[in-house]
Amino acid sequence: MIHNIRYRVFIYENEDKDEILEALLNILPTAEPEVEEAEGLLEEKMLILTGTISKKRQTKEFLNNLISSIGEDQLVKLYNDLNKKMDEKGNLFLRLSKEKAAEEEWEILDGGDSIHLKIKIAAYPAKKEVAINKISEIFPENIKN
Repeated sequence: MIHNIRYRVFIYENEDKDEILEALLNILPTAEPEVEEAEGLLEEKMLILTGTISKKRQTKEFLNNLISSIGEDQLVKLYNDLNKKMDEKGNLFLRLSKEKAAEEEWEILDGGDSIHLKIKIAAYPAKKEVAINKISEIFPENIKN
């Protein structure tokens, strides 16, 4: 279902690195992020955590956790937004709240400070419509109506 999950998290000067790392691990327990130092537009220092999860068991576990951890309202919204959140190559883009993830909760955001996920859907051919049909299979029937 998923080839890989690429993640990126920005840690700003006023944030606790260990807390944000813990938030990431609450979402992706096997993450082993690379850390890059960067500077923001206003020259504030930040860290960027990046990495990829590629093991089938781990991507499947993520998907199952996503479906079971977000509320029904968010599940309906995600299903309805698949066309907006999927690119032409079958990548699903999600943002999860860093704050909620630190509390071991899952909340999908449309913007703002978040854990950025790029989820490559295993769809053949690798096209948007095929990927949307493939990922739609995981949603409960009551959400699709």
